[in-house]
Amino acid sequence: MAYFHSADETLMALVTTIYLLGYTFGPIAIAPLSEMYGRAPLYKICIALFLVFNVACAVANSLESLIVFRLLAGIAGSCPVTLGTGSIADMIPQEKRGGAMAAYVVGAVLGPSIGPICGGYLAPALGWRWNFWLMAITTAPLAAVVVLFMPESYPFVLLERKTKRMREQTGNLGLSSALDTGRTSSELFVFSILRPLKMLLLPTVFLLSFYAALVYSYLYLCFTTFPAVFGGQYGFGSGAAGLATLGMGVGSVVGVFFCGAVSDKLSAHLTKKHGGDMKPEYRLPIIVVGGICVPVGLFWYAWTAEYKLHWMLPITGTALLGAGMTITYASPAAPS
Repeated sequence: MAYFHSADETLMALVTTIYLLGYTFGPIAIAPLSEMYGRAPLYKICIALFLVFNVACAVANSLESLIVFRLLAGIAGSCPVTLGTGSIADMIPQEKRGGAMAAYVVGAVLGPSIGPICGGYLAPALGWRWNFWLMAITTAPLAAVVVLFMPESYPFVLLERKTKRMREQTGNLGLSSALDTGRTSSELFVFSILRPLKMLLLPTVFLLSFYAALVYSYLYLCFTTFPAVFGGQYGFGSGAAGLATLGMGVGSVVGVFFCGAVSDKLSAHLTKKHGGDMKPEYRLPIIVVGGICVPVGLFWYAWTAEYKLHWMLPITGTALLGAGMTITYASPAAPS
């Protein structure tokens, strides 16, 4: 804000939150396109665009252009969040998804926990642009691996490709995929957009989605308070204030181990108890643990910070919050 000679607090908040708006709107197009063309093409295109838009952020010559490029980077960056659970469901049997899903979900919390540490030390030393250069540098080799080597995993597309090869080999144009619905590309696109909206009208899906969104919002709500709490109240410098986010990161890792250890076993136990028919709902009970950790962690963080107790105590509260977030996300996501 100082670099662009602006004191507008709304724009200052928008630079951060506009990325999350990209996360919101990106899946609207990415999800249906993946059902038409497969997951791999979307991963490859989006990670390339994510790299390009982070470079654009690094060289932005105005606050307005920085905000626009942040939005576009958020749209491209939403691809793994949109398709990740589906990719895991493609490759891992339902009875073994608990640990994999928890490890995947931790990125949503651990990434934002590590980011402020990098920014806290990097920006004062080399300038704010290096925050984006660092993301571009770390993204580039991963983008190369994804573009060159990521295989397709979506059964619909794999069967469609196999059907096309068999038509060419046998000359039988009447062959069709077992998963072919008969819809045209435009019909499939519209269907893929409307289906999640229809599902969202179901009370259980709506309530779980609303609760998960509310819990995730606490992550960024806490991040906006860290500079005032640890910088202003406890006297931490920008780097040390960034390190305060480690509490949330450590809690997230604990949540991953908890979900990995409990989710699959709980699902297997309930499946055996209720006649051997595995249901997605059998993984949901552990969300109760997350439902306890989140409010306790929020209260712990707020109360200890308000009364200016030792700085380790509010960080411990954020650790409980991080564990609760990971458990909350992994519980409903694993049945996917």
